[in-house]
Amino acid sequence: MAHAMVDYLRSDMECEGLLECLHGLKALDRRCYTVLVSAGEPMTVDELVTAVDRERSTVYRSVQRLASAGLVAKSQVNYEQGGYYHVYRPVSAGEIATDMQRLLDEWYEKMGELIEAFEEKYEDPSTLTAEH
Repeated sequence: MAHAMVDYLRSDMECEGLLECLHGLKALDRRCYTVLVSAGEPMTVDELVTAVDRERSTVYRSVQRLASAGLVAKSQVNYEQGGYYHVYRPVSAGEIATDMQRLLDEWYEKMGELIEAFEEKYEDPSTLTAEH
């Protein structure tokens, strides 16, 4: 559900809420991320399925959203006899914080540009056209 910025500012947002706000994550995504952080070692999708008690395809999509957001990294583990599987680990909190700060700075710059455009457009009433 989309929220207005004023709603976020008035709420008692916790740090985990930033993942939702900045990356559009869902509750299951946050849950999978928390499990990965708590595990202390890389996990397979099947291990996450057991931990969060959801369908494999659902957990896989969640992990893909986390990876796309840069919150988890995927590694390939090779079997000695051939073949491989993937494991996922959380990216360091420092890397994520740096990325969130970058996103916030970009957002702040964009909002500043939009505010300037708003002021220029509505400061002089003669520039407005009637829309009927």
